Amino acid sequence: MSDFEAIDSLLAALRPQAPLPTPERRRELRELAHLSKAHMARALGVSPSTLAAWENGREPTGETREKYAYLLKGLAARLPTAEPTPAEPTPPTPTPTVSAEADDVERLTTPEPCVLCGHAAPTRVAGYAQHLDPTHCHPTTPALQLPTSAREPAHKPTRRAPQHPTGAPTDLIHQAVHAALTEHQGDTHAASAALLKRAIPDAMRLLDETRKGARYDVIAHPWIPDILKKQTSRGSDQIWEARPKWTRPELPAGLHHVTALDINGAYLSALKTHLPLGRLEHSTDPTHDRHRSGVHLITPPTWEHGTVLPNPLGQRDEPGPLWVTEPTLRLLLRLSSPRHGLCEPPRIHESYTSGATENLLEKFRIALKDARDTAIARGDDITLEYVKAMYSKFVSTMGESNYNRELYRPDWMHIIRSQAFSNLWLKALKARDEGLTPIRVMGTDELHVIGDWRRVFPEGRGVTEVKIKDTYTTGTDTTAPEQDE
Repeated sequence: MSDFEAIDSLLAALRPQAPLPTPERRRELRELAHLSKAHMARALGVSPSTLAAWENGREPTGETREKYAYLLKGLAARLPTAEPTPAEPTPPTPTPTVSAEADDVERLTTPEPCVLCGHAAPTRVAGYAQHLDPTHCHPTTPALQLPTSAREPAHKPTRRAPQHPTGAPTDLIHQAVHAALTEHQGDTHAASAALLKRAIPDAMRLLDETRKGARYDVIAHPWIPDILKKQTSRGSDQIWEARPKWTRPELPAGLHHVTALDINGAYLSALKTHLPLGRLEHSTDPTHDRHRSGVHLITPPTWEHGTVLPNPLGQRDEPGPLWVTEPTLRLLLRLSSPRHGLCEPPRIHESYTSGATENLLEKFRIALKDARDTAIARGDDITLEYVKAMYSKFVSTMGESNYNRELYRPDWMHIIRSQAFSNLWLKALKARDEGLTPIRVMGTDELHVIGDWRRVFPEGRGVTEVKIKDTYTTGTDTTAPEQDE
């Protein structure tokens, strides 16, 4: 094939993007059909917040754009140009609700702010105030908003105003804190409590803001294989996250001064990880494709260094194959490379993966990091705790959760958590390679070492730094004279 033929072949494969109506018309068509954002988003396989972004001017791409254009064209063909009279509304399709008879539902005598929308809710579910019926939430009223004096007028303007105030994504965080302090008349405890309750919806709105103009769309509700679904209502799925829980079995002889180090912003740093973009696809290829990400069924290698370093798989008692995430697999492959040579490569039996990128949440992570850094510099504990709640709850509610209906990506949840565990494990490896003695590794942020750790790790409160959590002495002083009995 000649160069020109190859170019013609590429051009022939390109398809023009499906045309879309204006953002104002998109919203108008949905409202004329009496469809909620949640209902339409489910049909398209995206989150309500993504749909809201499309109605604010963001453009979908690829197959998602074609489906959206097809739906809007169908609505335009079936709907009148004017709003139907209230006497003849088209009832929306019922949305699944949480049963009022469930064991973890509590009726409130005084309504409390819903963790999903920030408006008064008459019930608690598993200890959190929220509406039992998603249609009773108010997703069109942003919880991230300006102080009362600067809010938009209550009447509907002739030209729709943007959903969020203009400015950098970080500004949304500062404005939310200022609005909470204004609403609670400077009561820091009440303002902080209110911010923590709405951390999840605020994090989702911040995600939407940072995704404007992004190269990839977030597919918020894709098909998920059974291994990623909970086996029982209160149980877990089949994914092993490799959480470290290790204490060195034997200490070197002598009396030792130990420093317990606290790793800052573990989950925040773990947002930079390889995340699958779309629907997970099954494969039995025994090789690893670094351009894809997901979960893998592997037979792990034997770990023979448990006296000096934790097993990269964490505290696992059962032998045999298990499902692990992308960060765990990449860590094992790295440790089996000629550079480290600490174990044999894992055997991959099957995988569920999709094309991946390490930068999917990067703008979101940077916005949270910048707000965190600013709060630390100013001694602003309210913003600091608010930001921490945003990223920690964002990660913990991506699975089957009543508290985040906009995003269902248990694969992302497991991958981000495992990335945090992997990051901590690599710090233990670095400590050992630099001459320190790791004696304990726990969770995402706890590393205990013997030795001059400041020459290895920078001290501070930044996400690339560590701080002292505790100091203690352990071992036996062999130089002390024995006392006569």
